[in-house]
Order: sequence, then C-alpha cells, then structure tokens
Amino acid sequence: MARKCFIIEMGMGIDQHGQEPTVAAARAVRNAIANNALLGIWEVAGLNDPNQMIIEVQVAVPYPEQVREEEVLAILPFGQKTLRLETGGMIVQGRAIPVLNDKNDEMLIAVAAVTVYVDI
Repeated sequence: MARKCFIIEMGMGIDQHGQEPTVAAARAVRNAIANNALLGIWEVAGLNDPNQMIIEVQVAVPYPEQVREEEVLAILPFGQKTLRLETGGMIVQGRAIPVLNDKNDEMLIAVAAVTVYVDI
C-alpha cells in the first residue's frame, strides 16, 4: 500500500478573551474542516471505515507549549490523528475585560492545516 494525500484543508481560529492557545488552535482546526464532505474517501479511495483515514494536523499558534493536544485532536471525529504544533500565528493587542477572565490584552490567532491521507 502507498500513502496518498487526499485533501489539505486550512483554517484560522481566534481566542479574543481568555488568552488560551488551545482554544485558538481548536477553532483553527474546526474552521479547516467545517465546510467539507469527504465523500471521495468512500467513492474514490475505497475506504470502508472513516477511521482508516490518516490525518496529520499542523497548527501554528502563539505559546504552542501551552496547547492541550488531546483537546485539539478531539475536534476531528474520525481518523488516525497526529498533531504538530509550532510557534506562529499572531498576537494582536485587544482589550482585557475582567468579567471575561482576561489575563491581559492579547488576542491569540492560530492557523491550521489538516491533511488527510489514505493508504491505497
């Protein structure tokens, strides 16, 4: 069997309040997969089970060492999942609002690429 790239999806996620890189990363992954239907997984690639997909997620986010990886991967409903985090995204100065539990004025922006592979 040979691993073949089926699709690459890109997304962006923002945590405006709370300064949680996990929230920004998870939103980026959710945005990447939000508007697709991978019917070709069955019809073209011939998979019998969506858990046969091999999914590699790459996220660039401020403070990647703080990301709770299992929460980000939980966004994906199926597949054999891996996550690679790197420093990136953006930090934008916003406004801290105490009632929203802001730690500071930062808004965190993450970008994600979700690549789906199949063995055929």
